[in-house]
Amino acid sequence: MGLIASGAVVLMALIMWSRFLWWNVEIQSKIPPAARVELERLFENPQGNEAELWAYMSQYYHFDDILPGITGNDWWTIAFLLCAALPVIVVTGFLLLRPLSSRFVDIAHAAQKVAGGDLSVKLPLNEQMPLEVQQLSSDFNSMTRRLQLYEQEVQASSAVLTHELRTPLNAAMGRVRGMLDDVFPANPEQLGMVLHQLENINVLVDDLLLLSLAQAGQLPLTKTTFTLQSLLDERINWFKPYLAAVGRDVFVAALPFRPIHCDRNRIGQVINILLENYIRYASAAGNLEIRGTADQRGITLIFSDRGPGLSGNELERVFQRFWRQEPSRDRRAGGSGLGLSIALAICTAHGGAIAARRRGGGGIAFEVFLPYT
Repeated sequence: MGLIASGAVVLMALIMWSRFLWWNVEIQSKIPPAARVELERLFENPQGNEAELWAYMSQYYHFDDILPGITGNDWWTIAFLLCAALPVIVVTGFLLLRPLSSRFVDIAHAAQKVAGGDLSVKLPLNEQMPLEVQQLSSDFNSMTRRLQLYEQEVQASSAVLTHELRTPLNAAMGRVRGMLDDVFPANPEQLGMVLHQLENINVLVDDLLLLSLAQAGQLPLTKTTFTLQSLLDERINWFKPYLAAVGRDVFVAALPFRPIHCDRNRIGQVINILLENYIRYASAAGNLEIRGTADQRGITLIFSDRGPGLSGNELERVFQRFWRQEPSRDRRAGGSGLGLSIALAICTAHGGAIAARRRGGGGIAFEVFLPYT
């Protein structure tokens, strides 16, 4: 609307200028050539020739046109232009703003549907709209799409969480009930089985708490300075017995020497998760290779195996909560499905990232980026 008004003001100024030019040309055409030459000479050298210049001006120009300021005719011209311009501004503004206001009404209606729980709403993108409105529509669609994915994840997570909690809880309750009914002897071995199931529940609750804190940006980090080489050596040594049991080993290529300033225990937890995944799912196909690269921002660790790998759809879901490559796996065989979600949360809390990609020739590579500070 402001642009329309500005255009109208510029147009009125051009019309006033054109009127003055036409008026001046009309008067000049009525002045004799000799008088016109004399006037031009007087205009070039007015000092000392004021009386003669005034005599010529009063002879050929109207008295109101000589005086400074806006004359009556000018006021009438301005009034006419305003009366003509106002309806044009209003009608043009209405025609131009009607599609825009209609788009905002559509966005408001869509927002009401989303508030009512309908997350399938999608705004059509119109290239005729201003870029800001196109961006608003695109951002709205992205928001509803993310909310839809989040709702699906919450629903799926709730169902899986119920199963994950119920399985060890039912096992513990069944074992205790059996001891009360004298089906099982009340000895340390039976109590140990109950304790094992309760520990599974405790681990699951701790994992969920970590993810909730990370999602809220409240994950506590105790940062120290250390090298990834020392941390990898420590964690690999912890897994030596498990690696020996499957007849495999971990080969670490030369890593950058520059230390990082991160939470050592949390980063160690990420390494543990990736080593556990390798032993569970990829150890049958070959050894694990770990190498590192560095740039100005930080260090990237790459964990490469020759396991069965993942499909493109599975790569997109691998970091979702409770996701397993084979849904039929129970906790004993496939874990809770929270490991990689926790790894992602820890890396993100440090300002880093973790990604998975397929390797040429089979297998998968996990790339963990960690900033120096």
